[in-house]
Amino acid sequence: MKVLVTPTSFRSKTNTKAIEKLKGFADEIVFNESGKPLTAKDLQEMLKGCDGYIAGLDFIDEVALESADDLKVISRYGAGYDRVNMKAANEKGIIVTNTPGSNATAVADLAFGLILSVARRIPMLDASTKSGEWIRSTGMELSGKTLGIMGLGAIGKNVAQRAKGFSMKVLAYDPFMDEEYAKANDIIPSDLDELISNSDVISLHLPLNDKTKDIISYKEFASMKEKVILINTSRGGLINEEASVEYLKNGKLGGLGLDAFEEEPTSSYAKFRFDNVVLTPHTGAHTFEATENMANMAVDNLIDVLSGADCRYIINKQVKEN
Repeated sequence: MKVLVTPTSFRSKTNTKAIEKLKGFADEIVFNESGKPLTAKDLQEMLKGCDGYIAGLDFIDEVALESADDLKVISRYGAGYDRVNMKAANEKGIIVTNTPGSNATAVADLAFGLILSVARRIPMLDASTKSGEWIRSTGMELSGKTLGIMGLGAIGKNVAQRAKGFSMKVLAYDPFMDEEYAKANDIIPSDLDELISNSDVISLHLPLNDKTKDIISYKEFASMKEKVILINTSRGGLINEEASVEYLKNGKLGGLGLDAFEEEPTSSYAKFRFDNVVLTPHTGAHTFEATENMANMAVDNLIDVLSGADCRYIINKQVKEN
């Protein structure tokens, strides 16, 4: 039994139990030594002879899977699976799994950290104070403001809980709205246009697909409130980056916090050099607790599939149903 493991944080000390469990199951484990997501060409070679694959943020297309004739399962280390070509996986009979909810607390913490950082210009003030300056910057209070959450899944729900602690009104858009949860937690279900035009802060927690690509673009920016704060800790591609830069320049966009980019690692950081922009390197899930949770779930999913046991988190079924 041969397994490829590519998440860059999977070899940390917090994942020891998961690695030991995997070593006890697999005869051979190949790790990603590059320190970054793998290309399709890299994967094409490395997946040869592999029975299982624990996948990080690699782009897994038909080229990557071309030589994966022995591959039976792609176990995603995380909840998102937009970087997996499901059609190619299905055609080769490869089961795809994920780890929903494993990093919800971590990503929600970062999302709210970005909201606070942008609202009070914390990184800019930190840098200026360390350089010897003593400036005054007028920020925005969150209390009484409206937070629009796009995507009320596990992460979106955690963000909503944090917003309530700051006395914010919460609107939520989700194509599969959990009405019962929204009602019980004083969250107002909204359509997309209503949320965009009425929110002081917007936080994105949607998957990236054909329907959500550029879901925030020129039209949406034009209908937003003045000085709205926009946060994306989900996937690059949800926000049209060129449109966001235009609205930062004209002053309508009050601030931007990005943990996800159209290209990763991003080479577009230079265009976001504004005092009201905070950038982080897709690090939302990188806490000791979240990496351990994701590792354990990813290993369990892989072992369940390869050993013929029942696996709760098979994505192929969901894609067919939806």
